[in-house]
Amino acid sequence: MDMEAMINTVKGWQENPVKFARSHGVSLSPEAELSDSEEGIHFLIVEGFLIYNYKPLLDVYDKCFYISIPYEECKRRRSTRTYTVPDPPGLFDGHVWPMYLKHRKEMESNSDRIEYLDGMSSKEDMYNQVYETIQNALLNNL
Repeated sequence: MDMEAMINTVKGWQENPVKFARSHGVSLSPEAELSDSEEGIHFLIVEGFLIYNYKPLLDVYDKCFYISIPYEECKRRRSTRTYTVPDPPGLFDGHVWPMYLKHRKEMESNSDRIEYLDGMSSKEDMYNQVYETIQNALLNNL
C-alpha cells in the first residue's frame, strides 16, 4: 500500500471536498453543490484494515472507529465468503488470525483515540453509536 499517496489524497480532500469530489467523478447532492468547502460540513470515510497502523495517516483523521469481532465469528464470516482462489486449508488459523492480532496490537499502540465498535451488535446499533459520536463532535467543534 502506498500510504504517502493515501495521505496526499486525504489532504487533497480536506483542502476542498467539493472540488475533490468533482475531479474524481463523485456525484454531489444539491446541498453539497451549493456549499462552499469552508462553510459546509463534509465527511470522508476511509476504510481498510491497516488504516490505523501508519502514524502519519492516523494524524489526519478527525474520528477513528474500529469494528471488532471475536475469533469464532471472524472465522465463520470468512468461511462464508467466495474467493476467486479459495483459501488453502489452515490459512485462517495459520496466517490470517495471527496477522490480524499482530496488526491490531500495533494499531492499539499507535493511538488511544480509536473508538471500538462491537461487530456482534446490529448494524443499526453501530450506526447510531457512530452518528452520536459525530453529532457530539460537531456540536463541540470536533
